[in-house]
Amino acid sequence: MQDLSFELTGGEILALLGRNGSGKSLTMHTLAGLRSAQTGSVKLNGQAVDSDRQTIARHLALLPQYTEDIFPSTVLDTVMIGRHPHIGRLRWESDKDRRIALDALTQMDLAEMSTRDVSTLSGGERRRLAIAQVMTQTPQVYLLDEPTNHLDPQHQLEVLQVFADQARNGASVIVSLHDVNLAARYADRCLLLFGDGRWKLDQTSSVLTEERLSELYKTSMEAISWHGKQLFVANARC
Repeated sequence: MQDLSFELTGGEILALLGRNGSGKSLTMHTLAGLRSAQTGSVKLNGQAVDSDRQTIARHLALLPQYTEDIFPSTVLDTVMIGRHPHIGRLRWESDKDRRIALDALTQMDLAEMSTRDVSTLSGGERRRLAIAQVMTQTPQVYLLDEPTNHLDPQHQLEVLQVFADQARNGASVIVSLHDVNLAARYADRCLLLFGDGRWKLDQTSSVLTEERLSELYKTSMEAISWHGKQLFVANARC
């Protein structure tokens, strides 16, 4: 990315948009401190994100694009992993930790599955469990890499509404999406990654245009009016 620089404030949702391989996940991993920036630095509250990982993890959570279950575990045990940054090495989970975890499962429509083995979940249920685990971390900043993967339309909207509520309560949210219309609906700003080092960052209403999205996705994107709002569709005829 050529000289990418921005600040994120509490209460804001920033959407990352771009074609496959344009650098969305790479950007997420850099912001999370999992890889070093080629130039400059990434800071959270003035502290480098690649410094004290446990301290950073109390304030910043990353939902990766893919998750794996290495060991057998129940749904509740899995979501409780999100509390580990807040728990000392010689401490057990408290009643408060358990309440936070159960609340996250409830918001992800998984509370009734708390005793089930993770291996029995569908792809969409497993994705919502990964989201619940991130929520259990109770960070200031959420980095969500394609959170709507495997989700049906109802759960896509419900998940993004949960994070819209988190932002309303002061959290910062960076989310990569493939659905332009979800970005248009929920994001305050959008960062477009063109895959060749170029990028464009602006308010959602300003940056999402037919011309710019057609260039971004290398296919014709057409704006249509629907219920007083603007939606974008790929024009397969072009």
